[in-house]
Amino acid sequence: MNESLAIHGGKPIRQKSFPKERKVGEDELAELREVIGSAWLFRFGGKKVEAFERAFAEKHGVRFGIACTSGTAAIHLAIGALQLNPGDEVITAPITDIGSVTPILKEGGIPLFADVDPETGNMDPENTERLISGRTKAILVVHLAGNPCDMDAFVDLAKRYGLILIEDCAQAHQAEYKGKLVGTIGDIGCFSLQQSKHITTGDGGICITDNEELATKMALFMDKGWERGAMTPHRRYLMLGLNYRMNEITGAVALAQMKRLDWVTSERHRKGTMLNELISECKYVKPQKVLQGCKAVYWHYELLIQRNAPFTADEFARALSAEGIPCWAHYIGKPIFLCHEAIQRQKVFGDSRFPFDHASREVKYDETTCPNAQDYLNRLIVLPLHEFLSDDDISDMAKAIIKVERGLSH
Repeated sequence: MNESLAIHGGKPIRQKSFPKERKVGEDELAELREVIGSAWLFRFGGKKVEAFERAFAEKHGVRFGIACTSGTAAIHLAIGALQLNPGDEVITAPITDIGSVTPILKEGGIPLFADVDPETGNMDPENTERLISGRTKAILVVHLAGNPCDMDAFVDLAKRYGLILIEDCAQAHQAEYKGKLVGTIGDIGCFSLQQSKHITTGDGGICITDNEELATKMALFMDKGWERGAMTPHRRYLMLGLNYRMNEITGAVALAQMKRLDWVTSERHRKGTMLNELISECKYVKPQKVLQGCKAVYWHYELLIQRNAPFTADEFARALSAEGIPCWAHYIGKPIFLCHEAIQRQKVFGDSRFPFDHASREVKYDETTCPNAQDYLNRLIVLPLHEFLSDDDISDMAKAIIKVERGLSH
């Protein structure tokens, strides 16, 4: 006889709260004391930001790291380095944060959204290729929830069409694609250090690359385009840039966080893989698919309700929550372009239609644009998963998932 669901009056699987994340401690305090003791908080003339840039680049086996103020700023550095003409196109993901999109528009570019693979939620390379035109300058892939995209296919597209390939790794620190760290496979890797990310400074970001020209442009863009240190009688600004400089206090925390990175990502990978195995016999709920040869690092845990399930994502989420398992349905709810009114209306600069008035073809952001993405979101359940959860916590999550599937199937 099946156990009664908590939502129907039965005993919940979980009756105590899950452990909270505590991401900072003595290592961060030690680095911060050095900065305060130096009385120098500005990155230029300081030591911590440069040390973090070197450490992060070395960790990824690349030559250049450019730290900045946020993950959005990191994307903006990458897009700024492209020096787009008005109306140039960048193809990106429909399931992402708006920070992947606004830098394209701010640089006068037009974001185009590739539909997703229905099992991974990541950009579909074939759909991406169909969007490429003579105005396309870059592909910006997003490794959703720490799960690597099909990078062989995207590298091939970038080479065949002469495009820059940018990786948004905000949710994917130390994720691996066929033995290669994400962020090192394309031309530029962009990372976030926001509070919820694998390592954090509250807010912060960094770009990495092996391309010296792109590194130079990103460093200039981060610092207003200023040619610092040039022996000239007056200031020189070599490009239009912004102030995205990371300060020494943030750099100190970032440097200390590097000590945690391996543990954080290995634990998230282990626990996500464990949960996958524990629920592998489920018929109507399946984890986000991880491609062969890839290592996911589970920024959160994505669970997909199968199309033939006798229940909806909302029904499953309500029942799972009643079992004491934190979760929510649909993640961002709609493809990102439908979450932003100004983008949907193509009115992002006052009453003008810039940059859409420079487009070479019709651009649409509506319910028909990425049907697979909307279907994925409609069927998606998100569960928090982090390094501070115990194996018993993961076991309780699995028990509850199995119990709810059985209970809602009868």
